[in-house]
Amino acid sequence: SLQFDPEDAKFDAGRHRAGDREIRSDRVLPNGARLYNDHGHPEYSTPECWSLRELALHDKAGEIAVLRAAQAYAASSGKATSLYKNNTDFHGASYGTHESYLVPRSVGYDALFKAVTPMLIARQILCGAGKVGSENGPAARFQLSQRADFFTEPASVDTLYRRPIFNTRDEPHADPAQWIRLHVIAGDANMMASCTARKVGLVKIALALAMKGDAPVWDIPDPMRAFRDVSRDESRVYRIELKGQNWTTAYEIVDSYLCAYDAVSGEDADPELNDLIGECKELMTGLRGGANMGRSIDWAAKKAMLDEYVEAEGVNWDDPSLRSFDLEYCNVDPEQSLYWALADMAAVNPLPSAEDLEARLKTVFEPTRALARGLAVSKFSDRLLGASWASLTFRGGQEPIEVFLPPDRKYPTQLEAAGSVESFVEILRGNYV
Repeated sequence: SLQFDPEDAKFDAGRHRAGDREIRSDRVLPNGARLYNDHGHPEYSTPECWSLRELALHDKAGEIAVLRAAQAYAASSGKATSLYKNNTDFHGASYGTHESYLVPRSVGYDALFKAVTPMLIARQILCGAGKVGSENGPAARFQLSQRADFFTEPASVDTLYRRPIFNTRDEPHADPAQWIRLHVIAGDANMMASCTARKVGLVKIALALAMKGDAPVWDIPDPMRAFRDVSRDESRVYRIELKGQNWTTAYEIVDSYLCAYDAVSGEDADPELNDLIGECKELMTGLRGGANMGRSIDWAAKKAMLDEYVEAEGVNWDDPSLRSFDLEYCNVDPEQSLYWALADMAAVNPLPSAEDLEARLKTVFEPTRALARGLAVSKFSDRLLGASWASLTFRGGQEPIEVFLPPDRKYPTQLEAAGSVESFVEILRGNYV
């Protein structure tokens, strides 16, 4: 069972308990995503995606969904409401940005741990959200990662207490005999869609190599220290200690995965991952050379903004205003967000278009099982008894009708034309022409 976090209990002490309707608030949206109340804060889970581009668009569309919910709450309650897409409250509490990857169970957790952990440590140089100061351990002016202060274990099942870099919670939301869900909690929430795509793409490369048995081998004796050291290294060397008094760098670890994927993928290479490899090599060249990579990496954009403020105002890095600016970078409201201000000045990579994001709120553009879930909500909500990641349950004549949703199936476009629950279920079960 999961352990109880005594730190969380301090924040909950004395709080008024919300009504059951609010506590159980849990909705599946027309795009197949899930928007729900998770321990008192809103959480948006994107629909299942196969491409990095679609995932990044759905993640960004999720900001619109939660912002509109917050605005509706503010209008009905009369209370000012703000939402921040970050990972710390700067008072010792941290909350994750979870990534989920379905992997064949035949790969096994031991191989996954060895293949993925070095990448989770190293990838923060290319996709960290950035953070002013530190909350645990030695003092720091600025860090790459908002999560680095909070890891205490290399691997475990917990997510709230004694947080691990590599999480072993195994809830595949699919056939457990066939699939493992790799549940990643070590990454930061990104404001840049390009960072979100890069963050996930680097893990996809590690997983592709793990499935082929060709992942690079890096013996890192203290993963928690390595993660923390990389996060705090403002010299941009990003040194990582290895077993036997040897050492490497985060650059070399990332590059080893990129080169290994190039070597073994051949004609089976994912075009998106090929593009990602070129992008990552270019970014690492810039970082090594001391270039300002703020157009492409969240932590670099935040650092450049804060450097300019420190110089202009003559303040020190322990000035509390810097943490306020750090937080406002992550505000999801374009009218308040410093990230959106940088975007308006073309200081960061171009945003997805408003049309693209609105479209992703209404539907899913890939034939994943999210297509079936979203259509069920949109077309047959009056008979829909339950919708989970793995199945749909409809009200039938005598008994409920349950249909399972395999995660690797390409769902047919005929679903959109189904005129009844019965025909919809028949198509889902493969009985169509």
